Amino acid sequence: MPHDGQPLARLGFLTIGTFDPAHPGRGHEETLRVIERAESLGYDSAWLRHRHLQHGISSPVALLAAVSQRTARIHLGTAVTPIGAENPFRLAEDLGTVDVLLGGRLNPGFSSGTPMNYDLYRDAIHPDTAELEDFGDARLLRFRDLVRGDAVVDHAERRGIEEFATTVQPHSPGLVDRLWYGTGSTRSAVWAARNGFHLLTSSVTRSEVGTDFATNQRAQVEAYLDAHPDPSTARVSQGLVVIPTDSATPEQVARYRAYAEARSGRVGVPQGPAGLLFAADLVGSSAEIADRLRADAGFQVATEVAFALPFSFEADDYAQIVTDIAEHLGPELGWSPRT
Repeated sequence: MPHDGQPLARLGFLTIGTFDPAHPGRGHEETLRVIERAESLGYDSAWLRHRHLQHGISSPVALLAAVSQRTARIHLGTAVTPIGAENPFRLAEDLGTVDVLLGGRLNPGFSSGTPMNYDLYRDAIHPDTAELEDFGDARLLRFRDLVRGDAVVDHAERRGIEEFATTVQPHSPGLVDRLWYGTGSTRSAVWAARNGFHLLTSSVTRSEVGTDFATNQRAQVEAYLDAHPDPSTARVSQGLVVIPTDSATPEQVARYRAYAEARSGRVGVPQGPAGLLFAADLVGSSAEIADRLRADAGFQVATEVAFALPFSFEADDYAQIVTDIAEHLGPELGWSPRT
């Protein structure tokens, strides 16, 4: 179990928020409802994937603002927002606003580097400056500094009847301490530790020490903790795909197993130039999944989880999975629901 035997501290889930392009409002409403359900079940957190030119959440900021008006306790995050597709100044304003609306419940997660599938929208987002844009870690640090309250201008001005601040507004105290970084390598894990980010791990990582997914993930988490100036304050989240079947119908179980089977061929086989490794999807009863997680080297050093919901399932499937995770799998792992 997390930290080699401690009960699971925080339980969350991650969703891409898929929708029918002919009825996008319906899909977004279903995402809002599954987050409301999660809060009622005692979840600690809900996380939104960030996608561009896909039938999934393209504007987590807007959706999180809506969630702020329909929840009272659950923490909300992004996993992850590619900073290369964002303007750090504008994003700091937007996320500061959302955190104020949430009362300090926002946990934004980021990646740096060239955004995924950037070639598809490169000319739309940076038509004149693509060759000049810096997609490296410095772009994310600029965002972090703005959220922290670093000065944008040297002194406050008054122009006519309008007053101007020196820092991004609104400033939400504490938000800078809730920033996360999505890692898939030892280098990025160490960078996150040294720059004050919590660590998001997922079901994809680089092959650096053999081809066993969990071994690689654990090595990266341990490197993060070794590099962190105060490991007692560090948070590490794991985001495997888990599909408990405790209350699933036979038809659902069959579809879930077919989904996992279709993706199983990539497990343990490094993919592409980066040698990416994919974790196996875990399908079965909560007791069975809990046993597999307790034996997982990466899970053993996580402090919390944001279990990823599979792509392209139906609303009833997500309701069943989210409910079974909270009512069966979480307790199997020592977690207690929040009220």
